[in-house]
Amino acid sequence: MIEVYNNLYVGSQADEEAIHSQVGWFFIHACKEPYHRQALGYTGRGAPKGHPEYLIARRPGRLILNLVDADDMTYIPKQVIRLAVEEIHQQISSNKVLVNCNQGHSRSPTIAFLYMLKYAETFHTKSLDEALSAFRSIYTAYSPARGMGDFVKASWRDFIQSR
Repeated sequence: MIEVYNNLYVGSQADEEAIHSQVGWFFIHACKEPYHRQALGYTGRGAPKGHPEYLIARRPGRLILNLVDADDMTYIPKQVIRLAVEEIHQQISSNKVLVNCNQGHSRSPTIAFLYMLKYAETFHTKSLDEALSAFRSIYTAYSPARGMGDFVKASWRDFIQSR
């Protein structure tokens, strides 16, 4: 787990498990397994499409995303990523925020990167390549799957322009 910005941490499932009961933390689980499955209690291959929490489940101290590390960015719902970025923004002044996925390499650092593009002065005036390089100097484990990488390439300007 690494603090990538003041009160914003990126990590893995193991990191979350190590601190999940500590006070003063808000968690964004950027993975379907095991968090979304546990929150909704489904046993089949995926969440029931008609369920009101199909994409996003809220629990006290947690935002749980139905997010898989797909190779195709069309399986990454923009509204899920946007809500996660906004939730960081809402929580970061009063809590430490951990964004985690299973390994902490793709989904969770992508969300943190997009948050920093939108709300921090760190990257927003640079090209995407410069911003990614700067982020990788902070979070060296960043290795997005093709879908997350393509999502960033396709939408990074939207996060800067929506400031």
